[in-house]
Amino acid sequence: MEKEINTGTQAPEMTATAQAQPQGKKSKRILALDVMRGITIAGMILVNNSGGDGTFTPLSHSDWNGLTPCDLVFPFFMFIMGISTYISLRKFKFEFSWPLIWKICRRTALIFLIGMGLAWMSMFFKGAIVEGKSLVEATLCFGDIRILGVLPRLAICYGVGSLLAIWLNHKWLPAAIAAILVAYALMLLIGNGYAPDASSILSRADRALLTDAHMYYTHIGSVKIPIDPEGVLSTLPSIAHVMIGFWCGMLLLGTSDNRERVLKLMLVGTVLTFLGLLFSYGFPINKKVWSPTFVLTTCGMAASTLALLIWVIDIKGWSRWSRFFEVYGVNPLFLYCVAWVIAIFMGLKCVPDSAAKTGFYSLKNLIYYYVTLPTLQVPGIAALVYALTFVLVVWLIGLPLYKRRIYIKI
Repeated sequence: MEKEINTGTQAPEMTATAQAQPQGKKSKRILALDVMRGITIAGMILVNNSGGDGTFTPLSHSDWNGLTPCDLVFPFFMFIMGISTYISLRKFKFEFSWPLIWKICRRTALIFLIGMGLAWMSMFFKGAIVEGKSLVEATLCFGDIRILGVLPRLAICYGVGSLLAIWLNHKWLPAAIAAILVAYALMLLIGNGYAPDASSILSRADRALLTDAHMYYTHIGSVKIPIDPEGVLSTLPSIAHVMIGFWCGMLLLGTSDNRERVLKLMLVGTVLTFLGLLFSYGFPINKKVWSPTFVLTTCGMAASTLALLIWVIDIKGWSRWSRFFEVYGVNPLFLYCVAWVIAIFMGLKCVPDSAAKTGFYSLKNLIYYYVTLPTLQVPGIAALVYALTFVLVVWLIGLPLYKRRIYIKI
């Protein structure tokens, strides 16, 4: 029997998880959705825990303008979240009702608070274990806690996107998406938004609304600039990003024929990618700015990737290779949070070592510098093996849940 652990609400990504089917029964669900969701979560964990020195470029974010494979995982997940949001709201016929509004607000608040809780946990253990603060001081670390981040951005985009999907006639969605992206492009143009320094309108907004203590500084090499990559103004195009996924969900559910789905998604993906690359000559592709061209290009690539996965998995039936990613795909946010907690403890500098500059090594550095790197010699390969091992460990945690059909809906 399938089991569900519900913490009081469902995360938007979890509303479209594939339900395991008894043998002999053919699932009518699109398995490729779960697989792509799993690939993106595994990718996010991979790039967030990419070992030590010498990490290969594909496992690193672009310094400023440009696009690396690492830059694709988060926007791909947001695209899939948009599709999952469509599937979730479709059950309510997209009609306004106070119970539905309450569910959306509750889900939004829960995901946001989980993100804040993980940020607090990181600061608490760092203060209590590494810096030697008292438990009271370590607990009351809210003065320096980061407000926005990956999960808060997902929460805001889901909440606003869901409300727009209820209140706005769906035939106007492309116009609304275009209006948001054009307005943001003009904002960047007028406000020096592509400048990697404090003169950028993004930096001014982040410092004014978040303050220096509650924002994350973007790094360009060894230089820190006061622009939060999940900042205030860049959340606007992120909402459009999720709405593009929502609109693609309409295309998917508008037909039951997978071949037609592949054609529609491939067409949309080609057009969006072409537009993103075309306009990148005036508005560079930039993840940290979340530029309009970044939205168009990554959504286009995500749509094309999903079309390819539907063709491979749901049409051709070549699905054995995808079992690994299904484990991640059915419990995405839970396993992402598990990885975050593990990374917190791995990153604590609490292992005595006289060779370390601070006199202490983190467990992560201890494994990397004393085990992985000496064994594999080449820094890039050592970092990759460390990252892949981290992904595998988290997968092993999710595997029993997958086998028992336990879907933790947070």
